[in-house]
Amino acid sequence: MTADFLPELEDRFLRYVRVDTPSDEKSGTLPSTACQWDLLRMLQAELADMGAADVTLTDTGFVMATIPASPGAESAPTVAFLAHADTSPAFAAEGVNPIVHRNYDGSVIRYSDNPKLTLDPAEFPYLAQKTGDDIITAGGTTLLGADDKAGIAVIMTMASYLLHHPDTPHGRIRICFTPDEEIGSGIRHIDLDLLGADFAYTLDGADLGDITYESFSADKAVITIQGVSAHPGTAFGVMVNALHLAANLLSALPMYTRTPETTQGKQGFVHVYEMRGSAASAELSLILRDFELEGLQAHGDFLRALCDAIQQSEPRAQISLSITPQYRNMRYWLENDMRPVDIAVEAIRSAGITPVFKSIRGGTDGSQLTEMGLPTPNLFTGMQNVHGPQEWISLQDMAQSTAVCIRLAELITEQQSER
Repeated sequence: MTADFLPELEDRFLRYVRVDTPSDEKSGTLPSTACQWDLLRMLQAELADMGAADVTLTDTGFVMATIPASPGAESAPTVAFLAHADTSPAFAAEGVNPIVHRNYDGSVIRYSDNPKLTLDPAEFPYLAQKTGDDIITAGGTTLLGADDKAGIAVIMTMASYLLHHPDTPHGRIRICFTPDEEIGSGIRHIDLDLLGADFAYTLDGADLGDITYESFSADKAVITIQGVSAHPGTAFGVMVNALHLAANLLSALPMYTRTPETTQGKQGFVHVYEMRGSAASAELSLILRDFELEGLQAHGDFLRALCDAIQQSEPRAQISLSITPQYRNMRYWLENDMRPVDIAVEAIRSAGITPVFKSIRGGTDGSQLTEMGLPTPNLFTGMQNVHGPQEWISLQDMAQSTAVCIRLAELITEQQSER
């Protein structure tokens, strides 16, 4: 069955990634960028055209729709499938040029728009497993946007299949496409009553068979440094250069704590992702990540102590630190009710795939949804090397993801009828 999904998945995915949708955490609007509306309206129209019910685009940028239950399955739990429309602002995301590498032969992939860039299976072992697949990359100067337009393409293909195959048993299914997942702000504005689901799945994962019910817990930190401005010609004994103090702080970070480039597995980190300012004032934006709340607290305590030390080294400066919560490890709630995870595991196995449990070194919309009371594990799509120019995906992995979603919908109905 998976081969039947390939043409539709390819068509949808290539169209979706060509729509620019980077988010912007400094925007203050919802969605944070106007371009996200372009894709959201496209999806709204496509859902209506394929015959989905209750198609809605909210004023906060959520597309929702219903696939009505098949006859006799009306009493089954309602499950929602979600994917996010925005792409990461961490790398160039405008003007994506998707390229399909047919029947991949296992060699090094080169990029037409950036000849110096390569995708080498010796460097990326998962790619070496995909000989014979159709591999999709961007041109080499932008990210691809598989995160998470692969999830969107999978959900739309699943929806189309179920709407055109009424003999496939399934309960009521809700479709939801969300804004601003990459900056962690969009899902906070979801109307869970409008979504109306008993549990949900995000399609925002990587390797074939991956299922995630454990994520980082996350905080954001902002350090503001106010120096003393003076003309450089008469600055002796007067100027306090905020950029120098920021540099001192940055140079101290890897000496005393973990950073992303030195961590893996269950290790948390403190990551500076942006610095801006002048000699007069500077601002550093950081993210704090850990699988355990105690570790997250320790990262915050470290930053406070570091800021205090820099402040004591230069009393004339003013240094402030603010830390705000972003999301929490979904495991804290899902481990109390593993039924959504168990059903997904059974669906993956029944599709002939080995389930792989991954503790994601990041977060998904599901992290916040689970904390809000809607259990939402994360499922694979095949996306690889996200947030950079070497991002790629196997079309066949996407087809397997689609088959798992359909089987999952069937299993929920079967389990309901057995009770």
